[in-house]
Amino acid sequence: MDLIADHISHRFGALEVLDDVSFTTGAGEVVAIVGPSGCGKSTLLSILGGLLQPGSGQAKLRGAPPPDSRNPLTFVFQDFALLPWCTVEANVAFPLLHAGLSAAERQAIVDDALRRTGLADFRGTYPKQLSGGMRQRVGIARALAVRPAILLMDEPLSALDSQTRELLMEDFIRLLADGSMGAVYVTHNLEEAVRLADRIVVLSRRPGRVREVVAIPLTRGERGDINARGRLLALQDDLWSLIREEAVEAEREVQHA
Repeated sequence: MDLIADHISHRFGALEVLDDVSFTTGAGEVVAIVGPSGCGKSTLLSILGGLLQPGSGQAKLRGAPPPDSRNPLTFVFQDFALLPWCTVEANVAFPLLHAGLSAAERQAIVDDALRRTGLADFRGTYPKQLSGGMRQRVGIARALAVRPAILLMDEPLSALDSQTRELLMEDFIRLLADGSMGAVYVTHNLEEAVRLADRIVVLSRRPGRVREVVAIPLTRGERGDINARGRLLALQDDLWSLIREEAVEAEREVQHA
């Protein structure tokens, strides 16, 4: 199943946020969205996921989702968005409660999601008892439970320390390796973008327009090789050169707002 951004524009009152944004995320593909602060990245993700109606243009799906998918598009948020009164297991099971599944079917899906995210031994734990990285793993497991065609990820690692972020990047790479899920990944972190994405959509300063689409000429498996580090750093430098000037202007605008 493909997710298509089709000439999307949006404004909040007099503030123009997005202007004529178009790109396609193909089945099993990871597309990162980067750009200066305030360029509309999170707004675009909300439109793609149906949380916000665009001013013009549309987000649309093409093709059928995987046969066992219960929710073709699923969010993973920066702030984890867990239910604090529920255990890890109950948080992961929550989106399945009204899916018409038997208790045994639901339990099998939850067990699989917990296993894939390394949470099987923490099923009875509450969110407040977990580190930030573990709480984000719960959010990922909950998303996996509905078996989405495409994950919509809004800065999922930005609230974490560098060591935890590195471990979760490795988790994402592993979970996306078989190509059964695609993702749209919004981030400020250019290292994350070049490590995870197949293509990177670079947005301009507000109103966000597609400035360039950069293809990553290495598989995610090849990027883990120590000999690939130089190429990845060069790609990061190329991306920074595309957005640096506008990022500086955006930062000045925020400081003097």
